[in-house]
Amino acid sequence: MAMIFFKKKKEIKINDLIFKELIKRGYSLEGNTRVWNIADSKLWYITPEQAQGYLDLEESEDYKKLTSNEGMKLVEAHIKEIMNEVGKGAVNIIDLGCGDGKKAANIMKYMKLRNKMIYCPIDISGYMVQKAIETISKNGFGEIIESHWNISDFENLVNITPLLRNNEFKKSFFLLLGDTLGNFEVNELLYEIRSSMIEGDLLLIDTGIDNEKWRMRAETAKYDEKTNKFFMHIPFLLGLEKEEIEFGARFENSRIEFYYIIKNDKDIRFQDKKVQLKKGDQIIVAIAYKHKKEDLLSYLNMHFDEVHLFVSKDNSKVLALCKR
Repeated sequence: MAMIFFKKKKEIKINDLIFKELIKRGYSLEGNTRVWNIADSKLWYITPEQAQGYLDLEESEDYKKLTSNEGMKLVEAHIKEIMNEVGKGAVNIIDLGCGDGKKAANIMKYMKLRNKMIYCPIDISGYMVQKAIETISKNGFGEIIESHWNISDFENLVNITPLLRNNEFKKSFFLLLGDTLGNFEVNELLYEIRSSMIEGDLLLIDTGIDNEKWRMRAETAKYDEKTNKFFMHIPFLLGLEKEEIEFGARFENSRIEFYYIIKNDKDIRFQDKKVQLKKGDQIIVAIAYKHKKEDLLSYLNMHFDEVHLFVSKDNSKVLALCKR
């Protein structure tokens, strides 16, 4: 008797949060193209696989040349000015968008002999928070705050920071490193951070600024497999498959947009709802703002009492030390 084998149908898992964002935001028309903008960094780290994908991207040589290396060079070049502002004594280190904690560790190593530190990593991803805790623990930089507050977006900062302050640890040093600023609307984020600070607190920002280097990044990113591999998790979590999408990137309106083009009509069904995607539709999954230096300085001066701005030699990065 002939045996008949049935190929098991691949199970497609749709993420509730991403699907809801697609429905809530809908699409806009750019000419005849329907553009679905679900760019929100909260959606990048929903799963541990996504979070690790970002860490893998950060370790790639091309990414390091463009971002991490220039930021750390600026820190090393101006560490004396930074430490003079921080001063000696007890300080809370509040690491916003902590990632794996390596960027914070690079700064805390200069503070180890002069400051008693409490480290508070904050990230929307529990996976990232755990990685940061491991990094700082391994280096023995001080006490680490481990609580439900660690896994949070920045809108909760005003509730978190008072819990860290006591008679000894009055001062806080906020870190916003690795181009995290560019993932948000600048004034909204700066307002949230300032609102959680008290007089004398400091904020250190490392971010890219608008120049030709970032425009070139947008052109080359569409061919970068590691960038694609990281962002691809989002359409996958919408029930799309690799052969149904095409990765793209562009620089417009002082920002890099990363998006996927839908190759063929596709209905996405989840629970009792349906979204009809059409061939040629674009789904924007990420936006990275790159402000002009003068504009960024204007935003910072609007929110903080003192601002020191340091610019990289290639004019692609700035390090901003801000004081309330």
